[in-house]
Amino acid sequence: MYLKKLSILNFKNYDEAEFEFSSKLNAFVGDNGAGKTNILDALYYLSFTKSYFLHQDGLNVQHNKDFFLIKGTYNKTDEELELSCGFKKDKKKVFKKNNKEYKKLAEHIGTIPLVMITPSDYMLISGGSEERRKFIDGVISQYNKEYLDNLLNYNKILQQRNQTLKQFAKTGFFDNDLLSTYNERLVSFGTPIHKERKKFIKELIPVFQKYYNHISGGKENVDLQYISQLNDSSFENLIAENAEKDRIVTHTTVGIHKDDIILSLGDYLIRKLGSQGQQKTYLIALKLAQFEFMSKQSKFKPILLFDDIFDKLDSKRVEHILRLVLDNNFGQIFMTDANQYRIERILSELSEQYSVFNIENGKING
Repeated sequence: MYLKKLSILNFKNYDEAEFEFSSKLNAFVGDNGAGKTNILDALYYLSFTKSYFLHQDGLNVQHNKDFFLIKGTYNKTDEELELSCGFKKDKKKVFKKNNKEYKKLAEHIGTIPLVMITPSDYMLISGGSEERRKFIDGVISQYNKEYLDNLLNYNKILQQRNQTLKQFAKTGFFDNDLLSTYNERLVSFGTPIHKERKKFIKELIPVFQKYYNHISGGKENVDLQYISQLNDSSFENLIAENAEKDRIVTHTTVGIHKDDIILSLGDYLIRKLGSQGQQKTYLIALKLAQFEFMSKQSKFKPILLFDDIFDKLDSKRVEHILRLVLDNNFGQIFMTDANQYRIERILSELSEQYSVFNIENGKING
């Protein structure tokens, strides 16, 4: 599977642009702020129906315009697949596959598997537990529709339960039967989510270790530890035991929405003692492990996006990473870099199948 053509209209800093891509590697080069990353974000839209960076669609419409349109033509098992995402201010977003509109955007997730690696992934290390849950959910949801459905339903019921607890506190009236209904539904959706997350982390660890060793050339051990209140007790017991506490604090204090991952390098937390180079290597290895895991779970190799991840890495390390991903185990790759000379030199030595696009102020230059 690969993306053949892309067209964007009124998207971020692009008036209008069209691209035809190599089935192997495509590089966007140019100064910072030229619009390289915006192209990758358009690709992300076509996989996830939303932006990687700005989740309010209106913020992605070009200034002084009232809509944007993204279209992509994919080759998928020798058949063409047409995808389009259109948004007009004060209207709902419209996403189509082969000119047929989806009734629910969630139905599209997993159609075009994709892994994106960006500098903002550092939030996986430095940010709160929500960032790490997003990482888990973003991977599993691409190959497991039931998981995505459970997650959407869980979040909906969680919000309703929290609103109800606040209403109880405000009115002084407590409806135990209503709360029991919410409890049962949270348990029914949350328990299989916990089971799938636990399985995912366990299977990801050895793949992650392999890529970290490959990139770093070192012998340090990396580890991911899945932290969940459900690891030591059933969800049903937890929510019953904390019912009074939830009433007092007016929100749900236990459940899979509290899950986290501990990211370790050797015996230490990567966020505390890992150097800048170790942290960057850690994140790249984690995302490449995600790629391999998703490849095994689905019928297609995901599209791989590298956004400006080679900054502050020496040419030898960049070449090492590119040599790794240009192996046949990977599919189509898109990348951005400000150093055109470095990328073209390395690519000319490593690959015969690549295209380089020079981007300048939202336009293709040359």
